[in-house]
Amino acid sequence: MSDPDELLRIEAVRKTFPGVIALDGVDFDLRRGEVHVLLGENGAGKSTLIKMLSGAHTPDSGRILAAGEEVRIHGAQDAARLGIATIYQEFNLVPDLTVAENIFLGRQPRRFGMIDRRRMEADAEVLLARVGVDVSPRARVRELGIARLQMVEIAKALSLDARVLIMDEPTAVLTSEEVEKLFAIVRALRADGVGVVFITHHLDEIAALGDRVTVIRDGRSVGQVPASTPEDELVRLMVGRSIAQQYPRERPAAGTALLSVRGLTRDGAFADVGFEVRAGEVVGIAGLVGAGRTEVARAVFGADPYDRGSVRVGGRELRRGDVNAAMAAGIGLVPEDRKGQGLVLDASVEENLGLVTLRSASRAGVVDRKAQHTAAERIAGQLGVRMAGLGQQVRTLSGGNQQKVVIGKWLLADAKVLILDEPTRGIDVGAKVEIYQLINELTAAGAAVLMISSDLPEVLGMSDRVLVMAQGRIAGELTADEATQDAVMSLAVSTPVPAPATATGGTPATETEAPRGH
Repeated sequence: MSDPDELLRIEAVRKTFPGVIALDGVDFDLRRGEVHVLLGENGAGKSTLIKMLSGAHTPDSGRILAAGEEVRIHGAQDAARLGIATIYQEFNLVPDLTVAENIFLGRQPRRFGMIDRRRMEADAEVLLARVGVDVSPRARVRELGIARLQMVEIAKALSLDARVLIMDEPTAVLTSEEVEKLFAIVRALRADGVGVVFITHHLDEIAALGDRVTVIRDGRSVGQVPASTPEDELVRLMVGRSIAQQYPRERPAAGTALLSVRGLTRDGAFADVGFEVRAGEVVGIAGLVGAGRTEVARAVFGADPYDRGSVRVGGRELRRGDVNAAMAAGIGLVPEDRKGQGLVLDASVEENLGLVTLRSASRAGVVDRKAQHTAAERIAGQLGVRMAGLGQQVRTLSGGNQQKVVIGKWLLADAKVLILDEPTRGIDVGAKVEIYQLINELTAAGAAVLMISSDLPEVLGMSDRVLVMAQGRIAGELTADEATQDAVMSLAVSTPVPAPATATGGTPATETEAPRGH
């Protein structure tokens, strides 16, 4: 007899794509009122599994059972009928519609053949109150921040009377305060009997929220353990080996300043920002969301304008707002939105790796394809990009391998200063360590790395110096020995004192070095 509390069961499912075995005999089950964490490296098969449950893929073999009955899920309507709702990392919302219209899209209540807007907005208000988000049902979705979009997606799932809620990396772009609010909502749903499939790369979230963990490796389910399992054991199950050091920073002697930023200001965004990054050095930038970190990085790279200040590479000042000048000087930017800004998703791995060097590899307007192929092959091998071949479409790679491709194009361009904005967001622990080792190789070869991250342990573990931003200014600088979570957070919530102007209108060279811990 079937377990009355069992909402879902997957038995020995297998799924193949041309040249790839995505799932090879995976077992998984979900009970009423539990949070079951699905854990695995990028490319392990998690996305394929949840796409089966949402109706995007069908298994080649094996069974899916809902409430003890074998079912076929051929599309989103089948999933909704079975009470299964999925919230993906990329939200499935229409920006120009209102919150209420998005929640009830395709299912709007009607009165006399017309959409009953008053009832729709009232019903949306009840759902929004249930998930604890203070937003008007009449607000346009494009006006909302990431955290509120997440809550609208949950409200939409609840409107379907979902009994199974699948959440794919829901905390990847949330602040710690927003994560706590999300956890409170998930716990309330669990108390209401909803079964939650929770996918995360943040191991500390597992014990805080989960009940059980199923680990998938190379398309197979390799273990089911309690959520209280130590992190070291979870890592061993996930990657098939122990990781001795999570942040394996090697610190070569720092050389001369490769990047010098002085008095950088864009009115309303950041003010009087000044710092240096030396050869062989990793300088981390920490701060709360909205502190201006990404805005400064994009201004240094020339992607966005600034009003005052200067950016110098190797002693030469760059033209402001000129990406080509920045690239020619040896600056590379790995943006926080790798899919939207760092990759051409429909192009191949080889084409993406060659994007930056396309012009230099051309003669009389003709690209030297053989040289590009050879270079791409070398870099992909050096980075250990897991792929079927260089011709594979980059959108089909796992997140960690996509990030390697974004970094790889700058390696091909021989970037001397590499700006990494959220370099490991949405990447599993095994791929993170590979990225960190790559950072070590870059600095050992004399490159300078400026790293922005919302993952505070990552900043502390991989930086030689930490700059802390608050309200668009540098609030202080900490050495590796001084940088603790408390010291960083104390600066991050402080009100920075404007630096005195110099004769040239910039920040003095020693100004950013003065506040060593506030």
